[in-house]
Amino acid sequence: MVLVMIKILIVEDEPNMRMGLRDNLEFEGYEVDLASDGEEGVEKAITEKYNLILLDVMLPKVSGFEICKQVRAKGIKTPIILITAKGEEIDKVLGLELGADDYVTKPFSLRELLARIKAVLRRGTNEVEQDEDATIGLLNVNFKTYSAFVDGNSVQMSHKEYEILKYLWQNKNSTVSRDNLLNDIWGYDENPTTRTVDNFILKLRQKIEIDSNHPKIILTVHGIGYKLITS
Repeated sequence: MVLVMIKILIVEDEPNMRMGLRDNLEFEGYEVDLASDGEEGVEKAITEKYNLILLDVMLPKVSGFEICKQVRAKGIKTPIILITAKGEEIDKVLGLELGADDYVTKPFSLRELLARIKAVLRRGTNEVEQDEDATIGLLNVNFKTYSAFVDGNSVQMSHKEYEILKYLWQNKNSTVSRDNLLNDIWGYDENPTTRTVDNFILKLRQKIEIDSNHPKIILTVHGIGYKLITS
């Protein structure tokens, strides 16, 4: 049972699924709020304070992807777990790129869902708050405000780019494996292609490096992962 009251927003249009999730999460000791469509979901996610949002992708009025996008655009860092019936990698990657922290694919077991919820909440609780401001190559970044600049000009970065960069910064001058990035940033264990990580690293290099084709800051450790080098 959960000892501290944690508030979770469930955005799900299917009544039986919505109520079933609510009952099971309340049994586990969580406080639960509900939204039955995308419009209600995005309003609550932006105006109320939650510890976690459980978000169906296929919703009427406003999709889960759009909710995720709007929430992150407002600077809201509440962890988001997507619920999707789609199995294609492109849909999973899209959700993660828009700022989701994890996903579960229908049908899923209650045990799996609870494990993912606990893992995402644990990552948020244990998040290191040191080094909020950092200069990494060309980029000046503040990890608390999720803002980044090059030569005083604002640089647009996705929520996941900030999280990956922060993870590399907190482990600077040490090799970080692709598997560690997948598990600790995305939190899913279905062993997807490491191309997801590589694509994000490529985007970060384009913002940080003088010459992204010949990186000096984020180095590839062949067969393992990456290392962020600081002087």
